[in-house]
Amino acid sequence: MLSTSTSSPSRLARYFKLEERGTTVARELRGGFVSFLSVAYILVLNPIILSGTDSTGAYLGGGTSGPNIPAVAAGTALVAGVMTIFMGAYANFPLVMAAGLGLNSVVAYTIVKLPGMTWADGMGIIVLEGIVITLLVLTGLREAIFRAVPKYLRTAISVGIGLFVTLVGLVNSGLVRTGGGTPLSFGINGSLGSWPLLVFVIAFIVTVMCFARNIPGGILIGIATGTVLAVIVQAVAHLSPISDDNPAGWASNAPAIQGSPVQLPHFSTLGQFSIVGPFQRLGVVAVVVLTFSVMLADFFDTMGTMVGVARERNIFDKNGNPENTGRILLVDSLSALAGGMGGVSSNTAFVESSTGVADGARTGLASVFTGIFFLLSMFLAPIVGLVPNEAAAPALVTVGFLMMRSVVDIDWQDIAAAVPAFLTIAFMPFAYSITVGIGVGFIMHVILAAITGKAKRVHPLFWITAAFFVVYFMLDPIQHALVG
Repeated sequence: MLSTSTSSPSRLARYFKLEERGTTVARELRGGFVSFLSVAYILVLNPIILSGTDSTGAYLGGGTSGPNIPAVAAGTALVAGVMTIFMGAYANFPLVMAAGLGLNSVVAYTIVKLPGMTWADGMGIIVLEGIVITLLVLTGLREAIFRAVPKYLRTAISVGIGLFVTLVGLVNSGLVRTGGGTPLSFGINGSLGSWPLLVFVIAFIVTVMCFARNIPGGILIGIATGTVLAVIVQAVAHLSPISDDNPAGWASNAPAIQGSPVQLPHFSTLGQFSIVGPFQRLGVVAVVVLTFSVMLADFFDTMGTMVGVARERNIFDKNGNPENTGRILLVDSLSALAGGMGGVSSNTAFVESSTGVADGARTGLASVFTGIFFLLSMFLAPIVGLVPNEAAAPALVTVGFLMMRSVVDIDWQDIAAAVPAFLTIAFMPFAYSITVGIGVGFIMHVILAAITGKAKRVHPLFWITAAFFVVYFMLDPIQHALVG
């Protein structure tokens, strides 16, 4: 018995390379928990985004009089938990997999609204995308495209993601919002006019103080501080969620538990997909275009996220690529497939994974822990919903700062590199899309290479990818022309 118990941790350490990457089980547990807290919002947002009706008036998950939010939430947690554990155990990389924001919006607001399309048909498109992107990985094409990207663009992608994450955090907290006569404005009429915004500010200051004093677990301490403070504020002030009539409310959920903190999950979304349906209703060409559009967004979002997370703790191989790139991309591709089959939209790598990495995670063991927390959240949804955006958003802003530091690695005196890098960095937050930022940077890279007589130095796959991005940016008129 003693021999077994002492040898098990050793096997665990060897498998996940804990000593080699300078980490411990406790640190991986903490990092995995921080990552979970940073992405737990998807358990709320994904059901909300997928809560509308399809073109036939039906709800996802079998709801008749209204959306079946609990079923979508349970399915979201289940698929995310399984695929995140798979990412950690197979690829040994600290990435969190969950239903992709943006991808779920495409399904909910575009695909299932097309004439005759049902939720099952929409998820069928996601399954097709997952199959195609998995084949690209198995043939080595996806990894080859990734390796064709110049290092300066990889750095720009990382920095751009840092700014994107920062903007996500600021918007999610309500500190930056629309209105006030400008595209974005600060707080409420230019001031910190609410208790929830004060919660964000205090949580952020606590997080930064921990980093400044080299206190381990700073991000987790900041989230915990913000959550405790939010619970106290809610108990005293009884605030409602934010709205046009209530700008001083919580940006997402009110931090309070109503009823039992434990509930049994329902999985009526599982298996709700149809591969044949889209072809019958839209035709082959339209299905190909829709599948391509979803695939391209999924393809490069993960690439950017993978680079950003690897750069945070220098988890690169001797060639300067993230360790186990091929395995990471395979799990990501299978996650898209699993999301469609689970009826909860394509699952992809979350950029918020960098919060756990910034807090100490180095290996896939952190992802295993995050996946376990996802699975537990199926039963503890009320507790998961206790963490408001105002408490979690400071972690995203802090990570944005950490990722921004690598901007010095770009040669800003070389115009052929500086302009594509700048556009990549700028378009990610300004267009609110990692994919758009990568696409603009790729296209400008080949244009400047051609202008400066360096076209032959550009990898052929890079030319093809840039051409695909041109098509991607023209998809809307193409879809209207094909679908009518």
